[in-house]
Amino acid sequence: MAKTKQVYLDYAATTPVDPQVLKTMMPYLKEKFGNSVSLYKLGQESKKALEKARLIITQAINAKNKEEIIFTSSATESNNLALKGIAFANQKKSHIIISAIEHDCVLNSTSWLQKQGFQITQIKPDKYGLINPKDIEKAIKKNTILISIIHGNNEIGTIQPIEQIGNICEKKKIYFHTDAVQTFGKIPIDVQKMKIDLLTASSHKIYGPKGAGLLYIKKDIRIDPLLHGGNQEFGLRSSTVNVPAIIGFGKATEICLKKMKSESKRLTQLRDYLIQGILKKIPQAHLNGHPIKRLPNNANFWFAFIEGESIVTSLDQYGIAASTGSACSSEKLEPSHTLLACGLLPECAHGSLRLTLGRWTTKKDIDYVLNTLPKIIKNLRKISPFK
Repeated sequence: MAKTKQVYLDYAATTPVDPQVLKTMMPYLKEKFGNSVSLYKLGQESKKALEKARLIITQAINAKNKEEIIFTSSATESNNLALKGIAFANQKKSHIIISAIEHDCVLNSTSWLQKQGFQITQIKPDKYGLINPKDIEKAIKKNTILISIIHGNNEIGTIQPIEQIGNICEKKKIYFHTDAVQTFGKIPIDVQKMKIDLLTASSHKIYGPKGAGLLYIKKDIRIDPLLHGGNQEFGLRSSTVNVPAIIGFGKATEICLKKMKSESKRLTQLRDYLIQGILKKIPQAHLNGHPIKRLPNNANFWFAFIEGESIVTSLDQYGIAASTGSACSSEKLEPSHTLLACGLLPECAHGSLRLTLGRWTTKKDIDYVLNTLPKIIKNLRKISPFK
């Protein structure tokens, strides 16, 4: 079948680079290619641009100073650095609390730490994917060193009560880390107000290039580096700095901040239009995640009697890009750990579909999906062995 239209609805997986971002990066890929630690002019030009990006991001999350922003290669690296770095720098305490719906890189990092002798407690969410701060408070032990809770879930879009959790951590004198990959640039974040000690974000989720992430580390927090070398990034992340990508990250952040209020409103309206349309047009369609406390661009469903992989491949034939389960691990045929943690049966979780909107999503795109998806679901159910 010829693809009559192209509709990209997997913005939670990755985003296209904004043309303004690419334009800002280009000089540092060509003539301004100097190493940012070099003393000559080419190097100092890169250093100046690097520090401008660091300052933009510092202000975006209301950090106290730009030395609290550590640039990495990805959110996965940042999460690994936060969890392992805190654990090994503070080994007198050995207990870490996370939620059961964290990104795989947090789950796998803590699983690895458990093998090294650390204790890990996973907090289960309610059916909407919402973590109760009281459950976290009850799980705290005398030897709890770190609590890590995702801000906005990458699969179902539920936004957690981060400020309440942060207040608990401050009161109990426990480090608090949040994976803010899906919320950074989309909704306001204030690390001081929210009592966040460490925060992870990623460039390619906000229309910047791949290959750049960050870890905010509150001043005076002891953390062991994962990479040892030339002591770049204040000695916490050795490696030649990816100047073009970080400059792009800074520009992408700047654009997101300017557009945040209006774009959040626009995407929320489109998201709700999409959700209402699917629930109305498709029998036995169910919304995953919290109906209100969710990311402005996230719509996640499960459909009875069919598998998500079949839906995604069928949508692709119509030019619609979507995902099932976590896009980062979409090749796995296992049901989503997030949906299972929310209480869905495996056969229901297998029928999930995530549609995530972005800067170039239009109402026409949504109408096209609402016209196409019901036919796909109907056809797949006709041949389903699960009925």
